[in-house]
Amino acid sequence: CNSSSGPPAMSCKSKVAPSVDFDHSCSDSVEYLTLNFGPFETVHRWRRLPPCDEFVGARRSKHTVVAYRDAIYVFGGDNGKNMLNDLLRFDVKDCSWCRAFTTGTPPAPRYHHSAVVYGSSMFVFGGYTGDIYSNSNLKNKNDLFEYKFATGQWTEWKVEGRLVARSAHGATVYNDKLWIFAGYDGNARQIEQSGEIPPSCCNFPVAVCQDKMFVFSGQSGAKITNNLFQFEFKGHIWTRIPTEHLLRGSPPPPQRRYGHTMVAFDRHLYVFGGAADNTLPNELHCYDVDSQTWEVIQPSTDSELSFPVVWRKKGLPFGLWCMPSGRLFHAAAVIHDAMYIFGGTVDNNVRSGEMYRFQFSCYPKCTLHEDYGKLWENRQFCDVEFILGEREEKVLGHIAIVTARCKWLRKKILQARDRQKQESEESGSGSQKDSSGRSSRGPPLLEVSIREADAQPFEVLMQFLYTDKIQYPRRGHVQDVLLIMDVYKLALSFKLSRLEQLCVQYIEASVDLQNVLSVCENANKLQLDQLKEHCLNFVVKESHFNQVIMTKEFEHLSTPLIVEIVRRKQQPPPRVYSDQPVDIGTSLVQDMKACLEGAGHEFCDIILLLDGHPRPAHKAILAARSSYFEAMFRSFMPEDGQVNISIGEMVPSTQAFESMLRYIYYGDVNMPPEDSLYLFAAPYYYGFSNNRLQAYCKQNLEMNVTVENVLQILEAADKTQALDMKKHCLHIIVHQFTKVSKLPNLRSLSQPLLLDIIDSLASHISDKQCTEMSSDI
Repeated sequence: CNSSSGPPAMSCKSKVAPSVDFDHSCSDSVEYLTLNFGPFETVHRWRRLPPCDEFVGARRSKHTVVAYRDAIYVFGGDNGKNMLNDLLRFDVKDCSWCRAFTTGTPPAPRYHHSAVVYGSSMFVFGGYTGDIYSNSNLKNKNDLFEYKFATGQWTEWKVEGRLVARSAHGATVYNDKLWIFAGYDGNARQIEQSGEIPPSCCNFPVAVCQDKMFVFSGQSGAKITNNLFQFEFKGHIWTRIPTEHLLRGSPPPPQRRYGHTMVAFDRHLYVFGGAADNTLPNELHCYDVDSQTWEVIQPSTDSELSFPVVWRKKGLPFGLWCMPSGRLFHAAAVIHDAMYIFGGTVDNNVRSGEMYRFQFSCYPKCTLHEDYGKLWENRQFCDVEFILGEREEKVLGHIAIVTARCKWLRKKILQARDRQKQESEESGSGSQKDSSGRSSRGPPLLEVSIREADAQPFEVLMQFLYTDKIQYPRRGHVQDVLLIMDVYKLALSFKLSRLEQLCVQYIEASVDLQNVLSVCENANKLQLDQLKEHCLNFVVKESHFNQVIMTKEFEHLSTPLIVEIVRRKQQPPPRVYSDQPVDIGTSLVQDMKACLEGAGHEFCDIILLLDGHPRPAHKAILAARSSYFEAMFRSFMPEDGQVNISIGEMVPSTQAFESMLRYIYYGDVNMPPEDSLYLFAAPYYYGFSNNRLQAYCKQNLEMNVTVENVLQILEAADKTQALDMKKHCLHIIVHQFTKVSKLPNLRSLSQPLLLDIIDSLASHISDKQCTEMSSDI
């Protein structure tokens, strides 16, 4: 059975679990199903495709590949002895190679050129030409060729204006324009640019994602970095994406490299291969553009197996499951939901003719942080009002989130609640206001006074509590950095280790020649010794010292600080290394998990009734994650504070309901496979941000229906009226009855289900088997 791609999507209007298609003739149908659900692929998987035959085209590196419709086109490169200019075509459906049909005069043999697709044509620009065997006529080119896929016609364009000859550059198409960046001899700036412009480099990839072009690593003279830059097409603005703000313990960016590939898919960038400090790594790195975080992709374990796979075409075993070895100067392109990698230079300077396919995992993104962030921004369902500083500025919040994330504020809230209760008992009544100050039937806002915090840094701290993030300070803007220093001071007071680390790394990454003295003076004033030490060390660096002391800011610096700087320059203190692990605190996910599991029980303000059984919960959290609950609490909140739980007309099992709560509170999707039948319709019915939960349910059933759990899934399928799934479970039970009959929960099945099993057994037992059974008896 094939689970690599899904059939048409399930109708959103269905309120019961979707139907399930399966193949009775499939030998491993016990473990794999194809659900009538949607196009989500839930497994990262490598597959080795048929290599390019030497009769079709030579093994190569420094070539280009482009994707057009359902084919990969390979142009140029070198085979180790000669440059090439042939055009090869790989059909991704048939998994077959051929020489592409061409007419006209093709570009001269070359490598380190660029190739892009625009409309129904491929455009090849520049590159390095000549005879590498005799080392003659070697030069960079600035010619531009078009190849029309429909006719196979090569045409050279005559370009007006000055176009710098270059090779090993980056090129992409955006908004009907061909954009070319850097490369050998690519130092000329032909459009106006601003921001943190990356140094001229070569042997790097570019990729376009979310209307921005990204450049990662590459060679800049003799220097190789692992910097990631983004270019905004609309404003022609470059930005270096900082990695300093990542907490210790977070995955680091890939090590510096060149000759690698990078492609964009969905909201991610995927980096593979290249030469990294004299090694050829084969990890696949993924960058999430939304969260600005890196991770190393762990592919499906069957990617690493090396047994023949029977392909659909003619049933011939010409493929292998496996991961590609490390390589450089290969090329990559994306078709549909997969990346194709071809060729490159592997160990011992050998050229490759291998083709690999990487299946992207297409889960909808987790929106936990965004959903809680919107709750903070909208200020709906607020139940606490913080009164801050001497000016008594007010900031609203949600007790459930704040108490789950910060023990210091939790203690303050408990004290204020006890005080409010006492005052209410003494007065007999209390003013009742909602989050906008208007009268309400609900309880009054809890007022919590915090004299040691001003509103602006406190709001940044609150944003962190809801999202685990703070906005990165604008580079060089002193006020932004000073604000984060105030946030850091609060983080120390409130004992928020994770926020402390974020602030320190944000500030240290933002210190520069223009703001270092202001930051140093403020750190001294706030007694932030770690940041002050960083600033002092920055100032006395050989490349910084003269520039800093010549500024006007240095003249106005306090005398004690000037003395410290001079002494630090004359006699630097010995470096102190600590092997003590850094406390990075707990994450939003960890804190909300603890909240659901009992830590937030005393702050529950709603009762969920599942088949009459109560389950305390938190209104703000339910409203943040579910538009169903948001509308209910805003418009027709039940008088008794109790809500009956169902999914359409179906009441889920207690186990499935707890799985849904884990998803709501902290985004967890791990659940027994039988829960997946109950929860298929939950994302639609409860109005979750996307159908991520459904995608996991699909995978759960596809990969985990086994002899051991088939009876539980049979019960769930019967209760949810998922008739195809029930039929499939009965099919498994019949064919594996010897094993199923030994399961203890067979005897606890209802009488109707036992009769269904008997009927299925009877219909599948042949007359010959009956005769054999009779003789045995």
